[in-house]
Amino acid sequence: MKSGGQLLVDCLVELGSTTTFGVPGESYLAVLDGLYEVREQVKFVLCRNEGGAALMAAAYGKLTGLPGLCLVTRGPGATNASIGVHTAAQDSVPMILFVGQVATHMQGREAFQELDYRAVFGSVAKWVTQIDSADRIPEVIARAWSTAISGRPGPVVIALPEDKLTTMSSASPVTNQVLVHEPAATAEAVQQVKEMLSTAERPLLLYGGCHWSAEGMNCLQQFAEASRMPVVSAFRYIDQFDNFSSVYSGEAGVGMYPYVKQLISTADLILAINVRFGEMTTDGYSLLNVPEPSQTLIHVHASDTEIGKIYQPDLGIQAGPNAFAKALVAVKGDWQVWCNDARSAYEEAIANVPQQPSPVDMTAVCKHLRSVLPDDAIITNGAGNFTVWPGKFIQYGRAARLLAPQSGAMGYGLPAAIAAKIEHPDRTVICFAGDGDFQMNCQELATAMQADAQPVVLVINNGIYGTIRAHQEKHYPARVFGTTMESPDFVALARAYGFYAQRVNTTAEFADAFDRAMASDSGALLDLNIAAEAITPFQTIESVRSGRD
Repeated sequence: MKSGGQLLVDCLVELGSTTTFGVPGESYLAVLDGLYEVREQVKFVLCRNEGGAALMAAAYGKLTGLPGLCLVTRGPGATNASIGVHTAAQDSVPMILFVGQVATHMQGREAFQELDYRAVFGSVAKWVTQIDSADRIPEVIARAWSTAISGRPGPVVIALPEDKLTTMSSASPVTNQVLVHEPAATAEAVQQVKEMLSTAERPLLLYGGCHWSAEGMNCLQQFAEASRMPVVSAFRYIDQFDNFSSVYSGEAGVGMYPYVKQLISTADLILAINVRFGEMTTDGYSLLNVPEPSQTLIHVHASDTEIGKIYQPDLGIQAGPNAFAKALVAVKGDWQVWCNDARSAYEEAIANVPQQPSPVDMTAVCKHLRSVLPDDAIITNGAGNFTVWPGKFIQYGRAARLLAPQSGAMGYGLPAAIAAKIEHPDRTVICFAGDGDFQMNCQELATAMQADAQPVVLVINNGIYGTIRAHQEKHYPARVFGTTMESPDFVALARAYGFYAQRVNTTAEFADAFDRAMASDSGALLDLNIAAEAITPFQTIESVRSGRD
């Protein structure tokens, strides 16, 4: 006989879980007690806010392809954690959020911190459920795991009534981790793709999503390079394709280059693989007509609910990205001139970024980082204008990763970097954070210190909420309100958490400061002195205010 809490933990162990993130709560003490029994097998990463914990779990799911596990208490704990659930949903990554719940005999009375979790999370999670019997815990956990990783991956929320966690059960834990094979394209579908490509003059390969295997991406690259087809990344999936490949041609996302817009709008065929067609990738749904694009559209996705959701494709194929890429290798074409022009435009965009009117020039910073970062570096960022730097001006080879939220969640970068450092302690992990973005979750520096998982944090400190200020100056020129902030001494703050920290006042100081940061065995924070005027790589506040490009 085991308590429900111990049975739940035993199920997670059997499924291969090694890491959980959370903030303790009295509503799930029995689960914490179960984790105590397996503390040598499963890490419990003690976080400082449930929002930070949930973002760590979401980032873990993105990095590993396994469900990121987060444990929080009822009511406020759950609502704090909701940002991670939304982020996991929009990123299409597997995650399971366990939420303490009031005892069953109190439910429906608006008891202390009571919420209806099916109502709260029903529109954002793939599945929301409650454990109503300790004996059914193995069934629920098994279904949650397979739901999170299959189809279009996403978050699952499980409410844990306090009394069910203390109820004794003789049920055996689930012992089989579900292996869900990707759906594969039929031979007929692959033949149709081949025939449609044979008549295309300007085809474009648009890829997105997580959980590309090394084999799958190698096959995709092999096909694209053999056929000389330009490849464009969906928003914030730059890292899933080798940026140094001669066919990689940039990202369709926030701050989209005009040449990328032109590639998409003038392509006569778009082969979209693992793409959910979000607002950012389509430039507000303007680059393809809704619901019937003028471009011939082949849409390949593991989930049938994504095909035709926004755009009606000329050919829809329900297939996993890796399985489809493997089949695609046999398809051949030749679009040499079209591809070379696209690649040249990408290379020119990387090389010709103007010097920034700022004490620390981020153009020079990114150029230096491109020359010194190891091939397997993991880069993270949250949300804000600053994200254009890691998103557009760092190049990602086959071994590098970018953890960045499609949801635009401020505060994601630091928790993601901590999760990455926990999973890969020997790899270089760099977090880009704006000063506003950083302060959303800066308390998680304590989590990093306690978990011995300290990344290098670059704070792009310009004293404003840059994205909002840019929109403000565009729509309400010179009427600045609510977008200027006063911040603490970030260097002193980081040192209080045991990090090496330094203020970088000029561009000339950055290289040596970064060397010291990389050499630190306790993580590092570099506070970069950035002028607010340098609001984007190509515009100043004055030019935005006056309407100049």
